[in-house]
Amino acid sequence: MTILANVTSQAENFNLISIKSNRITSIDILRGVVMILMALDHVRNYFHKSAFLFDPTDLSQTSVVIFFTRWITHYCAPVFVLLAGISANLNGARTSRKELSFFLFTRGLWLVFAEMFIVTLEWTFNPTYPIFNLQVIWAIGVGMMVLSGLIYMSTRYILLTGILLIVTHNLLDGVHVPGTGVPSILWAMLHEPKDFIVGNFTLFIHYPVLPWIGIMAVGYCLGNLYLPGNDPKKRK
Repeated sequence: MTILANVTSQAENFNLISIKSNRITSIDILRGVVMILMALDHVRNYFHKSAFLFDPTDLSQTSVVIFFTRWITHYCAPVFVLLAGISANLNGARTSRKELSFFLFTRGLWLVFAEMFIVTLEWTFNPTYPIFNLQVIWAIGVGMMVLSGLIYMSTRYILLTGILLIVTHNLLDGVHVPGTGVPSILWAMLHEPKDFIVGNFTLFIHYPVLPWIGIMAVGYCLGNLYLPGNDPKKRK
């Protein structure tokens, strides 16, 4: 009887914890699935030598299995950025707009720092930093800093801005800024993926931020569907 009582008490405590939790299971599950897919991509990079010899999506050299380990991971970055926008909205429901703006800007700044000085070191194992590799974490960081200003607009205009950035950014594909100077680097950061070699220093810009800002802005607006008081059945 004592064992049964203990089990019942623990179950009741678990239920209380579940009731008090503000986390949304569907978002957590989606984030977890995408993290697993991202890990699949990174595992291939470290443990399959051909990842350094050719593009896994190069149909003339790849295999079916290797192709899909890369193809499926193209869903990772968009989902991460979209969920970051949703999470920003949910966080803002518990704070003032000024507090949310400060949080987004400082968190974004930290992510940019982490991409440049922590993640790059993990990829290169070289503390002299001969290269900087700007990828998805950098894009999320910049997106958060931009969103810290966008949240002062109405949701309608934030959504419109996000959709326009997603739908129209490819219209800029014909614009090129040659050279390795500051204008060329800034344009690459905004729109055109490019590598820069200046002396013994290399800068890889793989995630220009314009479309990612758009995805985060749309995610922020979608966050309204998850706010307390909204009918989950209607949202689904």
